[in-house]
Amino acid sequence: MNNWLDLYDEMGNYLAPSMAKDHPNIPVVKEEGCYYYGADGKQYLDFTSGIAVTNTGHRHPKIVQSIKDAADQLVHGPSGVIMYESILRLSEELGKVLPGDLDCFFFANSGTEAIEGALKLAKFVTKRPYVVSFTGCFHGRSMGALGVTTSKSKYRKFLQPSHLSYQIPYADSKDCPVGVDPEVYCVEQLEKDFKRLFQHQVTPEEVACVIMEPVLGEGGYIIPPKAWVKRVREICDEHGILLIFDEVQTGFGRTGEWFAAQYFGVTPDIMAIAKGIASGLPLSATVASRELMQKWPLGMHGTTFGGNPIACSVALTTLEIFHEENLVENSKVVGTYATEQLLKLKEKYPVISDVRSAGLMIGIEISNPKTGELDGQAVMKILDYALEEGVLFYLCGNLGEVIRMIPPLTITKKQIDDGLTMLEKAIQRYMEEQ
Repeated sequence: MNNWLDLYDEMGNYLAPSMAKDHPNIPVVKEEGCYYYGADGKQYLDFTSGIAVTNTGHRHPKIVQSIKDAADQLVHGPSGVIMYESILRLSEELGKVLPGDLDCFFFANSGTEAIEGALKLAKFVTKRPYVVSFTGCFHGRSMGALGVTTSKSKYRKFLQPSHLSYQIPYADSKDCPVGVDPEVYCVEQLEKDFKRLFQHQVTPEEVACVIMEPVLGEGGYIIPPKAWVKRVREICDEHGILLIFDEVQTGFGRTGEWFAAQYFGVTPDIMAIAKGIASGLPLSATVASRELMQKWPLGMHGTTFGGNPIACSVALTTLEIFHEENLVENSKVVGTYATEQLLKLKEKYPVISDVRSAGLMIGIEISNPKTGELDGQAVMKILDYALEEGVLFYLCGNLGEVIRMIPPLTITKKQIDDGLTMLEKAIQRYMEEQ
């Protein structure tokens, strides 16, 4: 059999470009804890955790054992045709960490599927046709989710996503005039945007739901004021509109709380969860209260692979690890430490124009020091240099102008120091070229 790296060199012949050409495409042979091990024999510190998925670290020993134990019992459902212990116990345990009365689940495989379920549930229950989302949010790339995704226009190119959605601006405190309280400014803008929407484009009585990322993810790691998020909740309540939180990326300790809903003190009517739920196995859920979910009868939604018994068992083990190792608290403590160190780098290197964080969901914004313009090209160069130094970051933002720092929640302060030392060397290399 040929060396698999020969296939790597010809991956374009086998994989669609949209699957094969993401950044940085390093060939790896193993993952462990907070590290990848490359085919070149090099160790890479991972500050991406599989895009906010392996919150318990790569191949946690208890996760590996859980997979093996579960496979000895069941490999496939399908739920409903048969019923099994892991999916029921997972539902019970998730209900203990989710906010409010969110305790009833439709399990699927991916974040996009969870969003599709949330939109369908909202429309079916309210009997209303329209959805309101926020400019800059990312909710997935299937056609329903794409209808409310606006982080990048290229995702919608030639696809004519559903026109049964409207968008209003997401909060951005950087737009606030000097001398004005950012919370007050953002709330006032929100009220104006909703008023304009309801007066000119759609009546509130026709809106089934408002869907939002409580922290803007792929759109640039923008953290809105808490008062703004609470006002969204109030406006929905005033008009009988359901509120959906897309917590696919913000969930499972990422923001320093179990969910961003708890970070903001706002409970949505429906939540979409995925990514960190099962430490790398495909699993997601559309979540609502039992009262709301009971209005969505048999046959209105379905799945073949959703709630896979192995994935559900691993999700249970994931929750156990969270409790045993205090990962939510670690996210908060180490996230604060990482932010403090990044702010020191910001003082030294004017190419860093902003640092935004909630727990271990950290965005490092890069701009041209001379013009002040956001600089996605600089981000790519810095990411490449950082990889050469031995640390893996990812990017986000409409122009790719933000370095996305989302390490496993098992990360230590020592590993934060190691990674940021390598990042600083990468920034120095970039600055020397300018």
